[in-house]
Amino acid sequence: MKLVDVIKTANSNLLRNKGRSFLTILAIFIGSFTIIMTTGINTGVNGYIDKQLASAGGAGYLEIMPKGTSEALGGSGGLMGGSDTVQEYNPNKNAASLQYISPEDLARIRQISGVKTAKAFQMIQAEYITSDINNKKFVVKVQELPSDSINVDMATGRMVNLTAKQPEIALQEKFIAPLGLGSNADAVGKKVRVAVMNQVTKKITEIEMTVSGVMNPGVVNMGRSLVNESANSKLYAAMTDGLPAAYKNQAYFAMAQLNAEYSRSDAKISKVKDELKNMGFTAMTVEDEVGMVKTFFDAITIVLTIFGVIALIAASIGIINTLFMAVQERTREIGLMKAMGLGKGKIFMMFSFEAIALGFWGGAIGVALAYVAKTVANSLAQATFLKNLPGFTLVEFNPITLIVIVAIIMLIAFLAGTLPARRAAKKDPIEALRYE
Repeated sequence: MKLVDVIKTANSNLLRNKGRSFLTILAIFIGSFTIIMTTGINTGVNGYIDKQLASAGGAGYLEIMPKGTSEALGGSGGLMGGSDTVQEYNPNKNAASLQYISPEDLARIRQISGVKTAKAFQMIQAEYITSDINNKKFVVKVQELPSDSINVDMATGRMVNLTAKQPEIALQEKFIAPLGLGSNADAVGKKVRVAVMNQVTKKITEIEMTVSGVMNPGVVNMGRSLVNESANSKLYAAMTDGLPAAYKNQAYFAMAQLNAEYSRSDAKISKVKDELKNMGFTAMTVEDEVGMVKTFFDAITIVLTIFGVIALIAASIGIINTLFMAVQERTREIGLMKAMGLGKGKIFMMFSFEAIALGFWGGAIGVALAYVAKTVANSLAQATFLKNLPGFTLVEFNPITLIVIVAIIMLIAFLAGTLPARRAAKKDPIEALRYE
């Protein structure tokens, strides 16, 4: 019996009990569909993040914070983190230590080999943004552009000029219509005002700035409008006027730019991070920050994939049951084939191919319906929750990955069918012919 004949016979044998075969294929389909869709979502999300990361630039830029601040924001033992063990109190390390970066700290950071510049990153707590066109006020988050080497996806106009003397702002696209600025192109060059509250007098001060451009939503800007150094300085001065100099000079974060030699070497960047760690600071690159989002989605993907694997395990039990029943029902047929000279190997191969066929059809149907689901999901996503993220395709399939998934499913099916196939191959032909 040729291989082609074995394959044809295996597929035709599945039709002998259509109901049982259908239910087994359905169970395999559920598992394969879950894994394929989960993998597709992971590919789509990571693909978008990779594109954002590739365009972000920021080579050699480090965001530095005290270890205490890092822990408070989610590190070990922080507000969002925790420790599995009870730690003994250390009187030399109080809870408020290393929460700020002082001018002395900046001076030490600048002395690290490879650091070109380092400056304090002053956090701005904006109250609102408004314009003279309609005088409506809207809640806004602003942040200074950390480095001119960081690229941000612009809808129109340009990113702020960090060294310009006049305050500039690159607005989120969502503010254009509410502020009455017209189209994205019309907004470029117009004036808006960002307000802050003085921490001492509680007085509101509005700082006027020019719209340099309009940003597309993305991972890099994270929903914040970006300002240049001039705008940031004016906002911070209005917010802290009247505070003692010691408080004004404290910062939660600092920004450091490495020289060209260090920016091109991952090993040298790691060396700078280690030196900062020894000084009591943590440091992250743009890739580190964006990579945290990617890690989050990878974790979700793993969880969903586990559910798909559980479904495949259940389907494997179904394959074993289906083939055991088939062997039982075709006992006399097996005896006849053996009596006609068909060897154990061919009998084993015939039932093994039935198992493989179950896996193939379950996987193939999973791929086909996954493509249908992909089209529907992407259309719905672009029309709803992803409409403000151009270029974000929720589900993407890698053909090679799909082939590998189907191949693995067929392998699992083959392994599940091994036991029934061996039982069929070992049947005594005389006893099998006597079977009623």
